[in-house]
Amino acid sequence: MCRHQAWLGRDRSVASLVLEPEYGLLRQSYQPRRQQRGLLNADGWGVGLHVPGRPEPVRWRSARPLWSDASFASVAPVLSAGCVLAAVRSATVGMPPDETAAAPFTDGRWLLSHNGRVGRDVLPARHDAESVCDSAVLAAHVFAQGPERVADTVRAVARQAPDATLNLLLTDGSRVLGVTWGDPLSYLVDDAGVVVASEPYDDDPRWVDVPDHHLIEVTPDGVAVTALED
Repeated sequence: MCRHQAWLGRDRSVASLVLEPEYGLLRQSYQPRRQQRGLLNADGWGVGLHVPGRPEPVRWRSARPLWSDASFASVAPVLSAGCVLAAVRSATVGMPPDETAAAPFTDGRWLLSHNGRVGRDVLPARHDAESVCDSAVLAAHVFAQGPERVADTVRAVARQAPDATLNLLLTDGSRVLGVTWGDPLSYLVDDAGVVVASEPYDDDPRWVDVPDHHLIEVTPDGVAVTALED
C-alpha cells in the first residue's frame, strides 16, 4: 500500500504539506499510523504541482525513500502551489522499483495517485501507461475513461476484481477527486483550503474521516461526499 494527499487552496510550500507536519508523508514513509497493509512506504515518492503559467503540471519523482532525499528536502521549502498531489510508495510485490512506477501519474492537466493494488489482468492493456506497474496501468485506464467518470470506472474494475483496493486521488488544478474503495480517506478544511489524505497529518480535531465506497469532490466552493453503490 501507499500513502498520498492532495491540497487545493492558497499557495503553500511543498515542505509545509509533505515534510513539516508531525505525521505527514515524511513520517508516513517510515511510520504510518493508519496503514492497514504493509509497514513502510520506502519504495519511492512523487510530488505533482499545478503552477501558474504552465498548461500542465510539473512533477518530481524518485525511487528512493522520501527520508533519504536531501536534495528534495532542501528545495521543497521554496516550491509552492495552490494545488499539490503527493505520494509515498509501498511497491506491490513483483512491480518495478524505478521512479516511473511512483505516483502521481499524469495525462494532460490531470494528476492521479493510487493507494492499493489491482491485478493487471482485469485492466485493458494500454501502451500509454507510464509504467507496467498496476497503479500506472490503472491510471491510464482511468484517464482513458475520463477522470470525471472515475467513480463508474472504479465500480467496473471492482466488479472484475472484488479483492482490489482502489483508493484514488486525482486533480486537474481546479478540483480534487477522491475515491475510497478498500481504504478510507480523511479531509481537513481550514481558511486556506482543503487537504485530502490517506491519514491525517496532525491531530487537528477538524479532520473528517470518509468511510469506504465514497466519492469526495473538492472545489473552491467546498467539499461534497457521495456514497457509491457496489
